[in-house]
Amino acid sequence: MFRLSLILHLFIGSTISGIAIVVALVAEVSSPWIILWVAVAGFLLAFPASYQVARKLYENG
Repeated sequence: MFRLSLILHLFIGSTISGIAIVVALVAEVSSPWIILWVAVAGFLLAFPASYQVARKLYENG
């Protein structure tokens, strides 16, 4: 399950980070440090999300 979680993290992490960056840019945040922190926050939020998705996939499979 750990390998599946890491593979899912690649996709979920980039999606959450990308959405967070777009939201920051729409909110007219122009500081590169804030945009970097938003991307890191999206990356870190993807760990529990990918674990939950992997767990649900194993339960149904």
